[in-house]
Order: sequence, then C-alpha cells, then structure tokens
Amino acid sequence: MKKAWNIFTSVLVAIVVIIAALLVGARVIGLQVFTVLSGSMEPTYHTGALIYVKEVDPSEVKVGDPITFVLNEDLVIATHRVIEIDEANSHFYTKGDANEYPDASPVHFNNLIGEPIFTIPYLGYLAAYIQSPPGMYYAIGFGVVLLAAVFLPGLLDDEKKEKPAKQTEEAKN
Repeated sequence: MKKAWNIFTSVLVAIVVIIAALLVGARVIGLQVFTVLSGSMEPTYHTGALIYVKEVDPSEVKVGDPITFVLNEDLVIATHRVIEIDEANSHFYTKGDANEYPDASPVHFNNLIGEPIFTIPYLGYLAAYIQSPPGMYYAIGFGVVLLAAVFLPGLLDDEKKEKPAKQTEEAKN
C-alpha cells in the first residue's frame, strides 16, 4: 500500500511540475505565454490553447506569418496573420484565419510582441482559471494537500519507529 501511495504522489508531483514549467518556466527561456480567448485563428490556434511567443524584430516578419501584438489602448493582446506590411508607415495589416474581413486597424511595429512558435491545446483554460481568484485558492489548496500527501506518511513512519526505540531504552533502565 505504501509503495502504491509513493508512486501515486510521485506521479502527481511530476504532473504539477510539468504544468508549472509549461505555464511559468517558459519565461525563463525568453518566451511569453498567452491564452487564446477567441476562435479568430481557428484551426491554427484553438480557443483555450496556450501559445508560446518569442520576441521578434519587425523586420523579420513576413506576409503570411502569425504575430502576437497589443491590439488597443486597453492592452488587449491578439494573434492574427500578417496579410500586408507597410514599411513606410511601420504598420502590419492583419486578419484572423477564421475572420471574413481584415482587422479594422493596422498594427504599429511598436505593438508587436512576437511570433507564436508553438501551442498546447486546452492548457489555456487551466492557466486562465488559476489566474482568477477562486482558481488561485484552489491551486494553493491543492499544493498544500499535495505536500501533505507526500511528506505526512514519512513523518508518521518516523514517529512509529521512534516509539519502540524509546520503550526499549526504558525497559533496560
């Protein structure tokens, strides 16, 4: 039973570490992580996916490349495909793959965040939930329960081992 419990908690810890690396660890290697909130880029990027974006110079972007950019003054982030580049005015013209018409406003080169390099479907739902207050509380609670599940059995075994040793010493005296 103890061996099965150790395997179970080890697998759970491994899953948590992998998810944490996917959500936060990517920043260590210079990637930014965003959640796809709409279906405007279906089927390339599905709603609820996480996209990993690397910084890129505007001069490296070509027509047909997907880019992630600041959409407006409210700092809304979007990812759409470049359909035209106006180098004279430093603008990209973009369109979502699933949208019928191009975006109404051009994207200034200064608003470019980067190019998506890969995506993980559905993980964005988890990331968005963990960033909301109830999800954050559940995540913290899950972490505490997981730590207890990993370390508590070992602590209880140590207490059981110490008691017989103390009784043996008392019996000798």
